[in-house]
Amino acid sequence: MDGMITRRYFLRLLAGLPLLTGLPFCLPAASAQAPSNGQAIQGAPIGQTFAGEELHYDIAFWFLKKVAVVRMTFAPGAEKGRYIATLQGETVGLAGFITRYRTDTYCAVMEELDGGRRLRSLSFEEKVQIGKQSRKHTHTFDHKNRKWVERNVRMSGATSEEEHDIPGDQDYNDFLTASYNFRYGVYGAAERGKTYHVPVFPKKGVTTYDVKIAPKAEEDRLRDRRSVPDGSEYRVEIAMDPEVVHSERGLIKGWLAKELYPVEGVMEDVFLFGDVRGTLVKRIK
Repeated sequence: MDGMITRRYFLRLLAGLPLLTGLPFCLPAASAQAPSNGQAIQGAPIGQTFAGEELHYDIAFWFLKKVAVVRMTFAPGAEKGRYIATLQGETVGLAGFITRYRTDTYCAVMEELDGGRRLRSLSFEEKVQIGKQSRKHTHTFDHKNRKWVERNVRMSGATSEEEHDIPGDQDYNDFLTASYNFRYGVYGAAERGKTYHVPVFPKKGVTTYDVKIAPKAEEDRLRDRRSVPDGSEYRVEIAMDPEVVHSERGLIKGWLAKELYPVEGVMEDVFLFGDVRGTLVKRIK
């Protein structure tokens, strides 16, 4: 590898790989609404709809066809009406050896509201494991008292904690919880040609992502010009802080299935790496 690519930079890049498959989900606004497409009203409750689902992805860049694997799961929690969603990415092969088989795990604990018509975050944990060392960043949401508590446990074992107010007009959902709400129809049907300014709970000063679902004409042009993964229904584009994805424009582009789970996601023009691609390899339901 090029001498300019430091181990620290390589680790920072790989830290974002699980998000490559999770971020295309983040289309809805943060505040819940009544479903407008009828899916949530007529179908099974939201937890029952997704319980047992697994999504598996491979991550590739350069000539390396698989530098990491990502798995996303949804399962019932210990208490009735609660569910656990997990997104985990692990480096493999040469990338795994270089990074001591780094694993990034995002875990959301959610509760059903409104008779099973939507989900709301109760806690969200981000964990990084490198070799035998690990660090955690846990977010706990007390919606009744409008408090959000962040707790950090560093690799050294040192801990810190901060408490924030949750604005009275908002529910602070993590991106995993928002993804299942969107797929269920809580925020209405996905519309081609529409741009969403997506609120997320604040992190490193970032409070929104700009998400665009491509118009039908643009989507058709892309289908004519390139190979599109099987099962692709909607073309999406997400604009983020360029520093987050280490690219000049900060763009993630991808395809969603008809059921609105990611089929493919690409971080374009990543510094020194080119395009970094996540591709669905298996769905279990």
